[in-house]
Amino acid sequence: MTVKNLAILGSTGSIGTQTLDVARSHPELFRVTALAANTSDEALEKQIEEFCPAVAVLVDENAAARLRGRYHGKTEILSGEKGLLTAAADDEADMVVTSMVGFAGLAPTLEALKAGKTIALANKETLVVAGELVTALAKERNVSILPVDSEHCALFQCLQGERRDTVERLILTASGGPFRGKTTEDLKSVTVADCLKHPTWSMGRKITVDSATLVNKGLEVIEAHWLYDVPYEKIDVAVHPQSIVHSMAEFRDGAVMAQLGLPDMRLPIQYALTYPTREAANFGRMDFATRMSLSFEPPDLQTFRGLALAYEAGKAGGTMPCVLNAANEEAVAAFLAGRIGFLDIYGCIERAMEARENRLHPSFETLCEEDAQTRALVRGFLNNKEV
Repeated sequence: MTVKNLAILGSTGSIGTQTLDVARSHPELFRVTALAANTSDEALEKQIEEFCPAVAVLVDENAAARLRGRYHGKTEILSGEKGLLTAAADDEADMVVTSMVGFAGLAPTLEALKAGKTIALANKETLVVAGELVTALAKERNVSILPVDSEHCALFQCLQGERRDTVERLILTASGGPFRGKTTEDLKSVTVADCLKHPTWSMGRKITVDSATLVNKGLEVIEAHWLYDVPYEKIDVAVHPQSIVHSMAEFRDGAVMAQLGLPDMRLPIQYALTYPTREAANFGRMDFATRMSLSFEPPDLQTFRGLALAYEAGKAGGTMPCVLNAANEEAVAAFLAGRIGFLDIYGCIERAMEARENRLHPSFETLCEEDAQTRALVRGFLNNKEV
């Protein structure tokens, strides 16, 4: 491999810091040219000092002002939405790692696609909300979108060299989160602390809650539909508590391809960054000489309604996945702030999906409008204690 220049959006978050771990371990392969974060000025400053990017961005203007007051090196410090879009289209970057959380990742991803950058996609909401727009733009600009999510990276590997018309179904695996096996009655009293105790993965707070509600798996179902052009009827979910089998593809002859590995996000990150080659790494290895069991079970769609709601939104298409995502983001923020209970997250999503009219083939502007209106609607529910 020749040296690949990276722009990392969301560099201080869980995926961003692990991406920098990969870059740090392979200085002969990667050069970091742009970094972007939301508010974490101190963490970003440390990254700037280590990786010396040409450009660094803090979306929050106050955070950027704090950093400018301390830092006087060669890296240009930008701020706001304009700065983020500049980093996404950075002239030097060969690949843009989009690891910002939520709807906020959509605009910079579109900007990177317009600039012809290869996308290492960790922001699943980009395809959930705007799959039609994003995939059409990627095709128009002849740009590759390489999945970073462990499940989608697994499917990407399982499908290498296979004709897509031979795929019978895709099977996304889910750990089941911290509440696997719990009843609706059990979930009435769970706390934020309970929710954040994920049994196998170490992730950010928002995605950990999404894992517990199974909304995250629903978002991944919608993402799979767009990444692999597979109808929802051919995308299944299997609960796999060990988080060793990261996903599977079944073919028309009955053969099933699976990708296995320890639950370490650096593995799929490195695969996306180095594709189409595989490079050495010091990640943990599977030890098949020890006793090991792998189990699978169907998801409980009645208790963990987030997955069923995501299938409903995905099949409806149009702006409905945007409604699902916006309602979920607002509800999860309220739950993490202690304003609502765990089960109220589902209530917020359901009420929003019932209230909003679906608009097919939405433009970027329509999606931004829908996102804002749905958030306002959910905040109204919360303020009036209607969930």
